[in-house]
Amino acid sequence: MVADKGKKMKVAERGEEEEEDNNQIDEALVLSIEKLQEVQDDLEKINEEASDKVLEVEQKYNEIRKPVYDNRNEIIKNIPDFWLTAFLSHPVLHTVLNEEDQKIFKYISSLEVEDFKDVKSGYSITFNFQPNPYFEETKLTKTFTFLDEGTTEITATPIKWKQGMGMPNGVTHEKKGNKRPFIDEGFFGWFSSSAQKESLENYQDEIAEVIKEDLWPNPLAYFNTDPDDEEFEGDEADEEDKDGDDSEEDDEQDDEEDDDADN
Repeated sequence: MVADKGKKMKVAERGEEEEEDNNQIDEALVLSIEKLQEVQDDLEKINEEASDKVLEVEQKYNEIRKPVYDNRNEIIKNIPDFWLTAFLSHPVLHTVLNEEDQKIFKYISSLEVEDFKDVKSGYSITFNFQPNPYFEETKLTKTFTFLDEGTTEITATPIKWKQGMGMPNGVTHEKKGNKRPFIDEGFFGWFSSSAQKESLENYQDEIAEVIKEDLWPNPLAYFNTDPDDEEFEGDEADEEDKDGDDSEEDDEQDDEEDDDADN
């Protein structure tokens, strides 16, 4: 009985020691996590400061770029169908233009992409048109405003179509039981679509982003690109592969004939 009692005391002591060790481990773990959080907070402050500095630099260079962009637009005005050609040659944007859109795009005189003064607040895309038979406005602007709650608000200049015209194909369609015009596919369908912030959580507009980030910085790269070049090169490569295969077959046939002659 005395021995059993001694064993129980040792087990109890061991249990107390393990519990004490576990408590020490838990305290050390909590302390490490707290220190790690402090380091992460310091990094976050540095990252926020860096982001602010980047925005300051971007705002500065936006001002420097503006007169250069204005000069570029003046030169582009002397090149017939520049923006139409650039859109049609772009791998993404060419899908936006239907046949009627292409006719209207012949009247574009210039395109402008402008960040808000506070760059992180949003940007606008403006299409300037010559007087045309399709609509009254000569300046159409679509604006993307980034709101504090992480949503995007989109607004667009209302288009006043001339008599017998509409979007697109010269007709304004209406849904049955709804007087609101139905937005067809095509450039002017995209342009005229706007939305309230409530429905734009994590919203992204691919067409707007492509215009802003890809086409606008260097439209000449797409104006100079023949959309059929890649297909032509692909066809050429296929022909070469085909010719190569034919040559291999001919070589094999010649080898077989030589073997027969030797035999």
